[in-house]
Amino acid sequence: MHNLSNIVTRPFLAALALATVSAVAVHAEDAKPADPALANSLNANDKTAEQDPALLKKNAAVKVEDGKYLDADGHPTYHVTNDGKKLDWYTYSGYRRYHAECHVCHGPDGMGSTYAPALKDSLKHLSYEEFIGILVGGKQDVSASEQKVMPAFGDNKNVMCYSDDLYTYLKARADGAVGRVRPSDHEDKPEAARKAEKECMGG
Repeated sequence: MHNLSNIVTRPFLAALALATVSAVAVHAEDAKPADPALANSLNANDKTAEQDPALLKKNAAVKVEDGKYLDADGHPTYHVTNDGKKLDWYTYSGYRRYHAECHVCHGPDGMGSTYAPALKDSLKHLSYEEFIGILVGGKQDVSASEQKVMPAFGDNKNVMCYSDDLYTYLKARADGAVGRVRPSDHEDKPEAARKAEKECMGG
């Protein structure tokens, strides 16, 4: 019976994830030139951040909707202020979720391990849609010498209900907006985040 539940649930969650991607992508048409107030205020002295100016520019927030920052393509992105000390809610939540669900395999701060790749590197080239697709369906890397398998998390609410949070945190690490530091401050949790979390978790 559990297997039947997975067979029914996974396609539904995959379709839901793709619908979310499509809905978010629509916002790209509404994107306006970057508002100076949305500019990131990074910590130039944090060498663990490994800032990538091209990626920081490409993934910069150009608008904010209900506390969620969006880049020029309409995808969720990070917003860092106060000289790198304060994160938007979703990026902060992503830090917490990553270290609760992902760091055992992918290492602290997305740095990787002998078991799984460094996501701070993977997110330099993975698109939002690819990231969500891998979360939902998993991934296998097979070579003559090794086989690495990432399980599908499509039926894990502790991951999928916070997929955007994980994405923005890992993008912030990939772009160098956030270093290997524990966030000391964050924006308040938006009401939209509370509502989405309640609906997704079934609370």
